[in-house]
Amino acid sequence: MRDEEEQMKGNACRLLAIALFAVSTVVTAQSYPVRPIRLLVPSTPGGSVDTLARTIGPRLAERWGQQVIVDNRPGAGGAIAGELVAKAAPDGYTLLIGTIASLGTNVSLQKKLPYDPVKDFAPVTLVATQNLMLLIHPSVPAKSVKELVRLARAQPGKLTFASAGNGTGGHLSGELFKLLAKIDMLHIPYRGVAPALVDVVSGQVSMTFASILTSLPQVRASKLRGLAVTGGKRSRAAPALPTMQEAGVKDYESATWYGIVAPAGTPQDIVARLNTEIVTILKQPETNERLSKDGADPVGNSSQEFGRFIQSEIEKWRKVIRAAGIQPT
Repeated sequence: MRDEEEQMKGNACRLLAIALFAVSTVVTAQSYPVRPIRLLVPSTPGGSVDTLARTIGPRLAERWGQQVIVDNRPGAGGAIAGELVAKAAPDGYTLLIGTIASLGTNVSLQKKLPYDPVKDFAPVTLVATQNLMLLIHPSVPAKSVKELVRLARAQPGKLTFASAGNGTGGHLSGELFKLLAKIDMLHIPYRGVAPALVDVVSGQVSMTFASILTSLPQVRASKLRGLAVTGGKRSRAAPALPTMQEAGVKDYESATWYGIVAPAGTPQDIVARLNTEIVTILKQPETNERLSKDGADPVGNSSQEFGRFIQSEIEKWRKVIRAAGIQPT
């Protein structure tokens, strides 16, 4: 009899604890935020992801009356910032604006990634995507992607493509091109975008995949020829250029992307509120204009859609990385 009473008391205590936790979660979500929010950026100041953070952060601060501190933590391909957020308290006050590297490709490129991009984060929203451009030197006898593919098939291994380094967006975009178009090209890695572009402009390397903002001045000066953009839709910065799919490479899509995540376990009400506010900001005309200047296309989807997107990107690039024989380091 005493055992039954003790069990009933234990059950009652557990139910009370669950009820109190639920109430406290609701109260927390309703009052959130009550102190400054830290938005970690996995790069140095001045780059695309930093610009996005400094576009969204002040607008969030205006709407909420709480400071949003942009905290740059570069290094390890975004893994340093990612680990800090993954291990932070799941209360909505520490966020990460992650990239295709920190949330998508690093899991296949690094042997000891200190977090799981799926299990350790609560997706908030995909903020923006950014096309790359396929550029060739004018000496390459191809005026379209189809002509380039025919040329590569006729001369296996002769054409070269430059990138900012192994595992970078330009490298993986080229490897995806090789895989889907069934061609063989030689990858030439550099230490950064600038030296890679210099050697393509000089004609020492046949082609590259580079950001549209970096590419357009070279195309307008007729130093390079732009053949296509890499995303799923045309870029507002270069609307005349077709996508790789429109140019004949079936299923090709490779775009740099940026999205906001919170630590796993963050209350769903807080995630939902973050999503609503950030999506609203992305729809504002002034935000659209600011992002367009940087060659970015705002997205702003649901947290569930962003979660599925992260998983699909991990699987997609894992296959490309394995097919290319890129070894994790």
